[in-house]
Amino acid sequence: QVQFVESGGGLVQPGGSLRLSCAASGDYFSFRYSSIGWYRQAPGKQREYVASITHSGTTNYPDSVKGRFTISRTSNERTVYLQMNNLLPEDPAIYYCNYYPSGTDWGQGTQVTVSS
Repeated sequence: QVQFVESGGGLVQPGGSLRLSCAASGDYFSFRYSSIGWYRQAPGKQREYVASITHSGTTNYPDSVKGRFTISRTSNERTVYLQMNNLLPEDPAIYYCNYYPSGTDWGQGTQVTVSS
């Protein structure tokens, strides 16, 4: 069992950047050898996929964030990051990390707000 704790959200202006962190505790091998994804949920909308990274470092993104967001994992494999550049008015949401493609036991997430 792995617990995910997200952090790093905040308020930025359009075009700004944020780096989100996802710290994992619990079953090290489950986290280390699983694909991990970032997801987001805006008010009144369904949770959507934002980025994913396999245990070997292969990344994938939907078109909505491709070229702006970058997912990465640390060398000790306990943390996954999401670097978000050129944030747009459609990016505000609560951002979550979890297993990819199917998440379980969702954490509290971290709020991202984009406003001038």
